[in-house]
Amino acid sequence: MKKLILTTLILGKVMMAATVQYIETDGLKIPVIFEDDKRLPLVTMQLVFTNSGSIADTQKAGLAKISAKIMNEGTKTLGATTFATELESRAISINASTGTETFVMEMSCLKEEFNTGLAQLDALLKEPNFTKRSLEKVKTMTLGAISRKENDFDYIASNELKSLLFGKSVLGQPSSGNIKSVTNIKLQDIKTFIKSHLVSSRVIVVLGGDIDIQTAKKSIAKVIQTLPKGKKEDVTHYETLKKPTQSILRRDTQQAYIYFGSPYNLRADDEDIYKAKVATFILGTGGFGSRLMEEIRVKKGLAYSAYARVHITKSSNYFSGYLQTKLESQEKAQKTVNQVIANFVKNGVTQEELEQTKKFLLGSEPLRVETMSQRLNRTFMEFYNGKKLGSSSKELKKIEKLTLKDLNKFIKKHNEINNLSYAIVTN
Repeated sequence: MKKLILTTLILGKVMMAATVQYIETDGLKIPVIFEDDKRLPLVTMQLVFTNSGSIADTQKAGLAKISAKIMNEGTKTLGATTFATELESRAISINASTGTETFVMEMSCLKEEFNTGLAQLDALLKEPNFTKRSLEKVKTMTLGAISRKENDFDYIASNELKSLLFGKSVLGQPSSGNIKSVTNIKLQDIKTFIKSHLVSSRVIVVLGGDIDIQTAKKSIAKVIQTLPKGKKEDVTHYETLKKPTQSILRRDTQQAYIYFGSPYNLRADDEDIYKAKVATFILGTGGFGSRLMEEIRVKKGLAYSAYARVHITKSSNYFSGYLQTKLESQEKAQKTVNQVIANFVKNGVTQEELEQTKKFLLGSEPLRVETMSQRLNRTFMEFYNGKKLGSSSKELKKIEKLTLKDLNKFIKKHNEINNLSYAIVTN
């Protein structure tokens, strides 16, 4: 126990070392989230462009992901192979990726190669490999991946659930796109997307490792200054369908894939986020011991696993879960899900469940902040969601002090999770 406490204190100090500084350029104050870590001569940096992920795919589904893949094809001058070879010879890694709300350019390298890595990243941002050849390569790979998922019934059910919850909005479509949308993506679409979203007004710098922050800021500023200034826009929030609905998709399958979801009336900056974490852990996130797992697998043997969680971001907030069951058990499993959630909302949790959840969440905290990447990501999310740095640590203290009465009051308040929509793939 003493060893665990000591480890927690040490990791806590490392995590609190993260700071937010700024680069001032072109009339903008660019946030720089930084953590100094001299244990290894390594540096990692991310340029995170906000409101630029798949949520920006308002015209063609999959455009953001295709654009990121094009950015992984090297510069137009060197091409994908030569560009990758030059990076590899110096142990530099540059990678583009997208989330729902963000487009990320990440660079990692040895300490002495930081300026070289920045120069290569700068070259990539200035001259992406915008050629028909690279686009056709990326589209072919993407279309192949989408085709292979035609028999991935979890993927199909998950996409169908999002379509039910968010309708024809951008969140109701698959982030990778579909055969039609990807086929219709043109090179000009990519150019327009990159020019509109990889801009200095939307960027947040995340930096960590063995590096002098003041020197690094000057070097990074030179890269940012070459970006278009662009326009910063707030992330659009999409409401979840409030009226329960159901979609059954028939496939040649030996199992029923049951995905369910509902609204969850909580925003990313809400003070009660920590209560949602505790409540959902007990209901379905905690694996064995969670309500759904106990009722569906342990007591009734209807499925190997059953899971549920809440998704709370700037763009959406909803509750979802899933399970697989035998075809003949489909209706019984669905009925059991409804009963478990209804009972959970009505009667709340027990003192024992609360205490066990506290022990797990507090005891496993060191594992969630043991790497610099984890700590930087946590600090970024605090900043991105408008919270004070260190708010995650304060949440743990709130969880420790959370009473059964307050938690059950919170659970009963969120009876909207009973409004379950279902997407089911079955035979």
